[in-house]
Amino acid sequence: MTKAPVLILGARSDIGKAIAHKFATLGHPIQLAARAVETLEPEKVDIELRHQIAVTLHEFDALAPGTHESFISELPALPCIAVSAIGFMGDQPVNEKNPAIAIEVMRSNFEGPANILGALANHFVVRGSGTLVGISSVAGERGRATNYIYGSAKAGFTAFLSGLRNRLTKLDVHVVTVLPGFVATQMTEGMDLPARLTAQPSEVADAIALAVEKKQNVIYVRPIWRFIMLIIRNIPEQIFKRMKI
Repeated sequence: MTKAPVLILGARSDIGKAIAHKFATLGHPIQLAARAVETLEPEKVDIELRHQIAVTLHEFDALAPGTHESFISELPALPCIAVSAIGFMGDQPVNEKNPAIAIEVMRSNFEGPANILGALANHFVVRGSGTLVGISSVAGERGRATNYIYGSAKAGFTAFLSGLRNRLTKLDVHVVTVLPGFVATQMTEGMDLPARLTAQPSEVADAIALAVEKKQNVIYVRPIWRFIMLIIRNIPEQIFKRMKI
């Protein structure tokens, strides 16, 4: 029996590529979506040869919400699972001083992903099935001086996913929120990340596939982050505002 396709939004990212390979191993055709998607032709060929699965490429711009409906309508088939791996961290000191870049960070991590998943949700509701996966961040669980522009956008996205899940729970459409913590990717290259807290893209992909299968709601890729963030969320503000974390 042929499985329905899985759509990867932000497919150029290391995490997006890992997710594509994971679902390809499970027998799903893959739809790779990104800006300048033609640059993913080598990845398309690799997945097809390695997993003997069909892969299609689709031009997609998260920051052009007016194109999102036409993007969905032009897909060769409505996916059974859509994963948003869209994101742009930027650099906090630069973000603070450059409003244009700050806005791009906020739109890339909240507006764009929320809009496309909301649009897909409406199509999934009409069909009566589907799973939406949004990769958010533990950075959204409490604002910190070191990344509050990125973190605030992720906080908004996490809240959006929670509300979307609440809306769709009785409509046979499931929503998964993914909080990876540190991940060893090009975006974090050069950062001094603690090994115990840092996942590989393949770990994120495995965790997402399991969450989809088990219909989990909110997942931390490495469970230790659940306890770390519980502590951070409960530090009194009078103490927290003086901390450097």
